[in-house]
Amino acid sequence: MDSRSIRDLGGYKWKLVRERDGLTKRSMGVYWIDWTDDGELVNYKSEPLIGRSLIMSPFGKNYTWMTTVVTEILEQSENFIKFKTLNSNYLLTRINSQNKN
Repeated sequence: MDSRSIRDLGGYKWKLVRERDGLTKRSMGVYWIDWTDDGELVNYKSEPLIGRSLIMSPFGKNYTWMTTVVTEILEQSENFIKFKTLNSNYLLTRINSQNKN
């Protein structure tokens, strides 16, 4: 691969915006984390549900962003989900490979 960044290649596939301050994070992939009652990670899932947290790639210690658990799903389609967590409201959208915003 040449020296162009993933962003230059249109590689980001997801954009997360926090409603209260416009904080924006982008990543190649996202997963939804299930937790035990003791707060330990159970597994990664591809579908959002109340009680799961969103994590943005890369996955592991150096993830881009992780939310607190989802408390409400406000609106959802194939290309976006608007949801509330314990402390914030978010909009997660799928980025068109031609759109680098």
